[in-house]
Amino acid sequence: MNRNVHAVRVGARRGWHEFLLSLKSPQDQGFYLVMALGILTFLWFNRDNELEGTGLFLPTYAMPSILGGLIAFSMVIGPAYALAMEREDGTLLRATAVPRGLVGYVTGQIVLHSASLVPTFLAILVPGFLLFDDLMHRGAAGWFTVTWVIVLGLLATLPLGVIIGSLVPGVQKVGTWGILPVLVLVAISGIFFPVQALWGWVRTIAHVFPIYWLGLGMRSAFLPDGALVMEAGASWRSWQTVAVLSAWAVAGSVVAPKVLRRMAQRQSGSAVAAAREQAGQWVR
Repeated sequence: MNRNVHAVRVGARRGWHEFLLSLKSPQDQGFYLVMALGILTFLWFNRDNELEGTGLFLPTYAMPSILGGLIAFSMVIGPAYALAMEREDGTLLRATAVPRGLVGYVTGQIVLHSASLVPTFLAILVPGFLLFDDLMHRGAAGWFTVTWVIVLGLLATLPLGVIIGSLVPGVQKVGTWGILPVLVLVAISGIFFPVQALWGWVRTIAHVFPIYWLGLGMRSAFLPDGALVMEAGASWRSWQTVAVLSAWAVAGSVVAPKVLRRMAQRQSGSAVAAAREQAGQWVR
């Protein structure tokens, strides 16, 4: 037990250190700014687009949905890329060479990618509140909802990133196995427009995955009840949001460690060398 606690502490310090380094990285700073600029530009050019029957404009509706989608995207793609890359460069092999090294490694990934949401959200929300009116209708209760939605969203989606990063044959395949499916789910989950505009069978697929529920949960935190006309059943379905996200979190907590351990057991110096060679051929 003490070894696990020590591994968690070491991993948390490592993750926090990597997060601080990322804040100083021009590449990461550019990513935050470009992403925020793209989202805010989209919302600005649609600022006069009123959603029929609600009295709300598109930026008011889309902002919380986009934040929910960003949680899912960041928590799936970030760990998937990191795990696939560090498997190829030997970082994961070195981590598993020490007692409870895998526990520390996963803890570091959780801290790093969870903390990275803070500058992501700030880069969008701070200028968003300056550019657009009436983004938050629910005050303190709304921010409380934002908190539990983010926590459950992290627990529901981060294991998916670990699973994808453990299964992909190389970094180059993360786009096919990770980015593409997530983008498709974002497109059908009501992030940029009401999901009620889609076919029934598409909505059914969207309801299975956590991205839809993250968007719904964030909308329930930001929007007034007048926006319920755009939601299925004219309800925020908060308890269903908790249930679905919790179910994904429980399933991920069971499956992800098994997949990660199995992948780590196959790691060896020769496997790392082969992965590097394959990556080099891809670059050439």
